[in-house]
Amino acid sequence: MIGFRTLLYKEVLRFYKVFLQTILAPIITALLYLVVFSSTFKGRPDILPGVSYLAFLVPGLMMMSMIQNAFANSSSSLIQSKIAGNLIFILLSPLSTFEFFLAFIGAAVVRAFLVALGIYVAAIVFVAMPMRHPVYLVLFALFGSGALGALGIIAGIWSERFDQLAGFQNFVVVPLSFLSGVFYSLRSLPPIWQTLSKMNPLLYMIDGFRYGFFGLSDVSPLASLGIVIAFFAVISILALALVARGYRLRN
Repeated sequence: MIGFRTLLYKEVLRFYKVFLQTILAPIITALLYLVVFSSTFKGRPDILPGVSYLAFLVPGLMMMSMIQNAFANSSSSLIQSKIAGNLIFILLSPLSTFEFFLAFIGAAVVRAFLVALGIYVAAIVFVAMPMRHPVYLVLFALFGSGALGALGIIAGIWSERFDQLAGFQNFVVVPLSFLSGVFYSLRSLPPIWQTLSKMNPLLYMIDGFRYGFFGLSDVSPLASLGIVIAFFAVISILALALVARGYRLRN
């Protein structure tokens, strides 16, 4: 596993070297969302029983930031390596497909967890955040960020230019993350929008992650966890198949 550990270290070091951009900036952005939305909806009825809107926002912003940063980490690393021409050095090394995949996913998960931890530490200064079900918190965070890390691998492999990757992120990842219940409860939507929202796998990540804090959710946490794991498995299989085939990697 020396090759896996080395590639994982290289990927973690890559985003650590630009800490202000990859870790601190997402934390500040999430805190700005927290301040703006909590001020706007101050005094309105609680969305979840006994949970203030400020507290309600924190898990959603944490998971949304994890999703977006996990995707950005693996996708940006691949596209940069392809354009710079140094991806060949990774492909020539005696790394298996699974080691290649696992190293990129591992780095994406590490970055996602660091961002989420930073948001949590900053948020608890302003609002109490109980952890009713820490096991669910870890599982949803792990499989959620892992799934988007795998999706980032797919996007990085498919994209040949930065604008293609930006299009994938702006028209797929960002809309799905914003329309996944970060700022509202599924129950507050009209029936037709509830049905459409349930087709979004990111909804179950955020709803289940929020359940880990408050013990309250719009969807059964077990059902949400099953959907998230299934989504992770499907995206991972597709990513592994593309890496094994060398699609747009060995040109």
